[in-house]
Amino acid sequence: MVGAILTQSAAWTNVEKAIHNLKTAGMLNPASLRSFALEELAGVIHSCGYYNMKARKLKALAEWFSFEFSDNLEDLQQADPAVLRTSLLGVYGVGEETADSILLYACEKPVFVIDAYTRRIVDRLGFRVRGTKYSDYQSFFLAGLKTDIHLFNEYHALLVALGKTNCKKKPLCRTCCLADLCEKN
Repeated sequence: MVGAILTQSAAWTNVEKAIHNLKTAGMLNPASLRSFALEELAGVIHSCGYYNMKARKLKALAEWFSFEFSDNLEDLQQADPAVLRTSLLGVYGVGEETADSILLYACEKPVFVIDAYTRRIVDRLGFRVRGTKYSDYQSFFLAGLKTDIHLFNEYHALLVALGKTNCKKKPLCRTCCLADLCEKN
């Protein structure tokens, strides 16, 4: 769940540094996140950017986890996904992408995560999504894919990898595996 907050507007290499720092500092569990001062937590996660805001978000998520599930991951994983998503969206700093990332990766629920890479790739490939909201893109994938946790996980990971390597803001179309399908070319 920590990674879902730290990845907001951050490169994965910087998130890895922050996670390593949290682990080294003994802060990689909800009780520790709650016990350390915001300033100390912010210093530990400095590498991932927006560290003051992310420290507040991490503490809010840790408080929520304690209040709702007594820090019990099994109880979290057993919760109804729709109820859990609604509850997560009520936590400071948790938006749809973060909530769905927690549902898919931490809770192993069949939820398709939509991020900037996914939107960019879908749009450049010329797929017609009905609308521009997060839920519109999510519905597009849910209508076309079998509902499967592992498929959603792998599909999202592949889209992120393509977005990082080729389908950047300034795309590298010549080496893209989807170049023949892309309207950008």
